Amino acid sequence: MLEREIQGNTLEDWGISILIILGTIVLMKLLSFFSKKILNPFITRTHNRLDDIIYYSLESPVRFAIMLLGIWIAIHRLVYPDRFVEIVDNAYKILIVLDITWILARLSGRLSQMYWGRQPDGQTNKMMPIIRRAILVIVWITGLAMALSNVGVNIGALLGTLGIGGIAFALAAQDTVKNVFGAFTILTDKPFNIGDTIRVDNFEGTVIDVGVRSTKIMDYDKRVIIFPNYKVTDASIINISSEPMRRVVLKLGLTYGTTSGKMKEALRILKAIPERIENVSPKPSDTIAVFTEYTDSSLNIMYIYHIEKQGDILGVTSNVNLEILGAFHEAGIDFAFPTRTIHIQREEPPLTSR
Repeated sequence: MLEREIQGNTLEDWGISILIILGTIVLMKLLSFFSKKILNPFITRTHNRLDDIIYYSLESPVRFAIMLLGIWIAIHRLVYPDRFVEIVDNAYKILIVLDITWILARLSGRLSQMYWGRQPDGQTNKMMPIIRRAILVIVWITGLAMALSNVGVNIGALLGTLGIGGIAFALAAQDTVKNVFGAFTILTDKPFNIGDTIRVDNFEGTVIDVGVRSTKIMDYDKRVIIFPNYKVTDASIINISSEPMRRVVLKLGLTYGTTSGKMKEALRILKAIPERIENVSPKPSDTIAVFTEYTDSSLNIMYIYHIEKQGDILGVTSNVNLEILGAFHEAGIDFAFPTRTIHIQREEPPLTSR
């Protein structure tokens, strides 16, 4: 019975090929068990991160390569038409190159995270997701081009054909192309990082993601605003997170009953506030308190101070305002409010003669 032929191969040959595939599956399971129970615990105990990266980069692609090898052996020991064999060989040439590309993509992604994941000051590189995406796109495009070249595809002619038909496509997809170049501009110029608070035109919020097509910003109402990348690069961007300090300008109005001595005392109180409030810059050059003008209902003071980068803007502002209110009250300095003094002149009735 084993000598009976089906599709040009005996039942014995078919059975051996099936056993080879089953044996390959069993071998993969054994390797996976060995990897998880023995190799992985050993690697995680070492202090070197490079062996971890190599292990995780090779684990899945190597199992896939073993499966490809087992199926290839099982298929090539059987008799098939030449056309089918050619198709299988070409498919394997593509799959082998793509498997190697898979290894390089995993390896480059993890190595880039290892060496570029942190900035020189120890802070996390928030643009790392964009860098990894760019590296993966380059690796996979290169691998796909090599795979097609291995099966006889003329890459130059293919690109030329695509170029002729791509003119109309490029015109239709010009916004998409602009978005891709916008993402590249953001990656290279680095006007902001993920996690920074920025202002784009009239919108302000925190950058949560920069993709190939768009940039996502979460505003203070926890709503996500999606900007096309080309609009971000064309707009005026204010990176609020990069400011060393926040400048605050206050205009305080005192009553016209304020004497010269009380005005000088008010200025002294304001200049001493950085010594009493945390996260207000103590540098004398960062604090200005001047008597600026006479208005219709008040004597105006301009007070300028700076909140340090680590300080909470709203909290520090509230603390400064409370300190001014309390200190002025204790000193007997009164704030002005809009008032108007009306002078009424009474006319004497004319004298009459009898």
